[in-house]
Amino acid sequence: MSQVAQDYTVLIPARLSSSRLPEKPLADIAGLPMIVRVAQRAQLSSASRVVVATDDERIYKVCQAHSVEVLMTDKHHPSGSDRLAQCCELLGLEGSEIVVNVQGDEPLIEPSLIDQVASLLVQHPQCPMATVAHPIEKMEDFLNPNVVKVVLDRNQWALYFSRSPIPFSRDSFNGAQTPEPQAFLKSISALRHIGIYAYQAQFLKSFPQLSVSPLEGIEALEQLRVLWHGRDIAVHVTSLACHAGVDTPEDLERIRQFFLTNLLK
Repeated sequence: MSQVAQDYTVLIPARLSSSRLPEKPLADIAGLPMIVRVAQRAQLSSASRVVVATDDERIYKVCQAHSVEVLMTDKHHPSGSDRLAQCCELLGLEGSEIVVNVQGDEPLIEPSLIDQVASLLVQHPQCPMATVAHPIEKMEDFLNPNVVKVVLDRNQWALYFSRSPIPFSRDSFNGAQTPEPQAFLKSISALRHIGIYAYQAQFLKSFPQLSVSPLEGIEALEQLRVLWHGRDIAVHVTSLACHAGVDTPEDLERIRQFFLTNLLK
């Protein structure tokens, strides 16, 4: 990218409750709580500040014990975006200052990816929000409703996000034999959405006031609220291998093994 974000803040929302993996942010990963692992990865980016946003005293104390900056936020926020908006107020972030939202269950997030999504807002100041996508290479991922897909316009801005396989090839799914998966997915530019976001602070603070869109409710995808209200989302398409986050006990074990294997090298 020709323009690089020189001064931006990473915010990492962290809540203790999780239906599939209780107390997930505090889960031990090779001797450190997961939320600390995530913060440490984010600190390897060019961000001027990395802050955890939580509503739980235990997470707050764990972050303090490991020298991770942390803010206590309201317990009754309906979404992570509301929590981030409060953080912007508490930190005095405003105007076009850039905030990157890193999920608290991404202990293998690529630091360079954080830089890239922040830089995208420098490159496209008319967009209040940016995110990341990665080419889909497996047909099972393309058809999986848990894998969110995105299609782009000619500016590399999001047209739509969906859990359905988009773009849908009418001629390839009309009963005829499906072509070789990798070649087919490349031919239709199938993209997986990666859940990392950059925002202009002024937009992030206003986001909770935007009415929930019908499409957001149907797809269960909060980013559709932005498109429904006529705002643009710039998308960085990365070739980096993006490790999956931690949602289940199986994911946690996979991440633990990764850290143990690499720490012992």
